[in-house]
Amino acid sequence: MLKKFQYNSPVVLTYTFLCAAIMALGSATNNASTKLLFTNFRSSFADPLFYFRLFSYALGHVSWDHFFSNFTIILLVGPILEEKYGSRSLLKMMFGTALLTGIINITFFSTALIGASGIAFMFIVLSSFGNAESGRIPITFILIAGFFIGKEVLTGFLVKDNISHMAHIIGGLSGGLFGYQFGHRRKRSGNC
Repeated sequence: MLKKFQYNSPVVLTYTFLCAAIMALGSATNNASTKLLFTNFRSSFADPLFYFRLFSYALGHVSWDHFFSNFTIILLVGPILEEKYGSRSLLKMMFGTALLTGIINITFFSTALIGASGIAFMFIVLSSFGNAESGRIPITFILIAGFFIGKEVLTGFLVKDNISHMAHIIGGLSGGLFGYQFGHRRKRSGNC
């Protein structure tokens, strides 16, 4: 019976199961483990966990609703991206987006950051490059960037909430840069 199931997207599925396990651990510890290990915030450079939390926050979530909203997008778009770009490249994009967002958060903001929404936004924008010709900017990217990133910029200035619109914006910009860069590399190497 188990042979009928395929672990078709190793990076996306492993990420999903790891985040679910971390969410379950957080629920069991009344979020103490999440606050200690999986929340990005300013702390001492001498604290070894400071460096871990620069990217580990993308594994933690505040609630199951928060988890499900991010992973609905990640599981919908991620397998297609993993097939197109490869597991190793997608993992590097995810890590790079999380690290960049974590660094920007502690440098410019005094708020805590948690969750995979930056990666979800990176996936959304990266998917707009799906069938684009190498080295060209697809109109779908322009529309997605306008809709998603534009909305986040406006909402970030106009609405006071507990959502990191900065993470969404950085994730979206990362997706656009990765989509263009990886398309440009395929053009130079002759692989389409």
